[in-house]
Amino acid sequence: MLKVTGRVMPGAPSLLPITVFAAAGDGKEEPTARVSLDELSLYTAPRQRESRYAAPEAGQLERSVATVRSLAEPYTSWFRVTYDKIKPKVQSVVQSGTDTYDYLKNPPKDFYPRAGVIGFTGVLGLVLARGSRMKKLVYPTVLLAVSSSLYYPEQAAAAVKSGGASVYECAVQGCAALERMLKPQSSSDKADPKP
Repeated sequence: MLKVTGRVMPGAPSLLPITVFAAAGDGKEEPTARVSLDELSLYTAPRQRESRYAAPEAGQLERSVATVRSLAEPYTSWFRVTYDKIKPKVQSVVQSGTDTYDYLKNPPKDFYPRAGVIGFTGVLGLVLARGSRMKKLVYPTVLLAVSSSLYYPEQAAAAVKSGGASVYECAVQGCAALERMLKPQSSSDKADPKP
């Protein structure tokens, strides 16, 4: 038997004090012969070679994938931009739906009768608005607003306060535009404009 001296694990010299015996291939026992760690092939470090990275040539599959990527890149970037624009809107719609569901799941007292009356007045407005499109737009809207303000006066007052000035301004501009369209200028007014 050959006795190997040295450390078996260089990182842990104090943890593993061990003696390794190697068998000689010729059958002779030499207990005093020592073999160093470098002589054992298991413990020898390979020679350091200078290695250089050589990029492999692109194969047919890699070239095809690169072509598909370059063709699809404008579409994926457009999709990404569109998705970033739409995502907040979709999230707000989902949040509104969730809030509405929670509200309808635990409604306040007399909510469904009030909603039924308000909805009925809207349908009544459609029935009463036979004829012109203007009536079909105005009657249901006015009846819905009146019945909603009867059941929810605080919210109606707040809506009128916040939107009253802008509604009045729009109404004045609409009336002015309607007057200009209905009253054609005469030929004498066009020739002699007033200062």
